[in-house]
Amino acid sequence: MAEVSRGSSADTDDLGDPDLKVILLGDSAVGKSKLVERYLMDEYSPRQLSTFALTLFRKNAVLEDGTRTTVDFWDTAGQERFTSMHPSYYYRAHACIMVFDVTRKATYKNLVQWYGELRQFCESIPCILVANKIDVDYNVTKKCFKFATQHNLPFFFVSAADGANVVQVFEEAIRLAIEHKRSGGDFVEDALTLLDS
Repeated sequence: MAEVSRGSSADTDDLGDPDLKVILLGDSAVGKSKLVERYLMDEYSPRQLSTFALTLFRKNAVLEDGTRTTVDFWDTAGQERFTSMHPSYYYRAHACIMVFDVTRKATYKNLVQWYGELRQFCESIPCILVANKIDVDYNVTKKCFKFATQHNLPFFFVSAADGANVVQVFEEAIRLAIEHKRSGGDFVEDALTLLDS
């Protein structure tokens, strides 16, 4: 059961800070927005934050132990076409879902750049690798994608179209984000920010 915030961009400043921030990365048209929408289904109203050129999805999730947590999912809203994201996109993120399209080889090759940029701004946050659009050809799930192994990343085959493994990806991202936050990830990032200023 989830409650999802609704409203226009005019009242986005009234949202307050979330408990967790999960960012999505990957090339344009790999299906990042569709994955979030599939996860949240009809329980959301995305907010376009023009200041940052992104779309924010907020979910009030209920964890396995019954506690509630507010999660913001940040989507790139097309800004990934410019090859790199603004540093504010990464600020205080607790986890990342990095997506490529199994039907477009270039999106897999570009993971090197996306992962490099992620680690430039967020050295320690957990990252999940997602191979999207497996519904086009399920035989792709028999392939080995070495990027996940090389970087020790959790890896999921998913389909935003039919929903395969979508819930599992987001639940794992929330779980890893909580672990990261509890381990003091926020404190470390804030301390580094203060040192840089």
